Amino acid sequence: MMRYQTKPYRALFHLLKAGLWEQRIESEQLFPLTASEWQSVFLLAQQQTVLGITYRGLDYIPEQYFPPQELIMRWVAEIGRIEERNYDSNHSLVELLKLFGKEGLQPILQKGQGVATFYDRPLLRTCGDIDLWFPTHEEADRAAELVKLHGGSVHKAPDGSRCYMWRGIEVEHHPDLVDLQAPMAKRKAQRMVAEMTPIMVTLPEHPETAIATPSAEVNLLLLNTHILKHAIGWGVGLRQMCDMARAYYSLHERVDGELIRSLYAKSGLRRWSRLLHAFLVDYLGLEVDYLPYRESQPTSAEPLLEVVMRGGNFGHFAADRMANVDRIWQRKWHTATSFVKNCSFSLRCAPKEAMWRVWQLALGQIGWQR
Repeated sequence: MMRYQTKPYRALFHLLKAGLWEQRIESEQLFPLTASEWQSVFLLAQQQTVLGITYRGLDYIPEQYFPPQELIMRWVAEIGRIEERNYDSNHSLVELLKLFGKEGLQPILQKGQGVATFYDRPLLRTCGDIDLWFPTHEEADRAAELVKLHGGSVHKAPDGSRCYMWRGIEVEHHPDLVDLQAPMAKRKAQRMVAEMTPIMVTLPEHPETAIATPSAEVNLLLLNTHILKHAIGWGVGLRQMCDMARAYYSLHERVDGELIRSLYAKSGLRRWSRLLHAFLVDYLGLEVDYLPYRESQPTSAEPLLEVVMRGGNFGHFAADRMANVDRIWQRKWHTATSFVKNCSFSLRCAPKEAMWRVWQLALGQIGWQR
């Protein structure tokens, strides 16, 4: 863990906290940094897909401590690309929702652009693909046919998701809103989803289009389990952790804390959630009061820090990640070996979910790509 105490790592988390909460953070004599150290900070932020948030953090350090001008210009150029990608993704999302709406279909937006609305500056959050969920199989089938009628090439993933490109943006229709594999936890989540009332949001540049997102409790469970899924698989990055922190902060007044505590416990997620909460507080600066409930005992977040920093965004920068893997069996093998390497971590923090995931993986019914 000593390598995470070096100045570039400490500066990364300093900027992340400042940008995440839009406030000055005590530097503890961290600055100035050398040009080489600033380069390391930039590369770390890039690997973790938090360039936009850390860029905002620069506004909260004294100007004399800024990175070299050449690096700032490179940073600005990357921010422009992030914003442009967000504009394209938002436009594609709204276009799709209007297309579905004409046929009486209203999907739920998962994560992504919905979570971006929790940020003070949504366009600075690096976006990925568009994830949608339809309440019934019939609606999902109709939506897929609509996409095909409008020129989309839809293919099915091992977990039943329908995937395609829309105006250059990857879109996935998922069979489940909350991704749990342990049977009892899965059934409980499905009952919760069936009873939920979606929260309607709009995007700043598209105020005319109402977008359905999960209810507060379901959204927190969705984000929590999404992080767990990747933490025990290929890996998870700081962007997903920032999403969780902003969700807790933004949904604080909407959630029933005792309901969340009970939900996590009955889903076998209490030990995992304790670790996740410790990370959000200790490394991202989330105030304890914004957690849905107080933890009964403290825990160290260091095991999760190791998982997060080892591979970057979904494990794409892990040293042992196989490059240019095209064959299905190679991808499955690498996924399986990644799980084995994380075995002690996953069995310690979420044993039931971990065991059911590896069973489903063996059956070829799930993957960890997204």
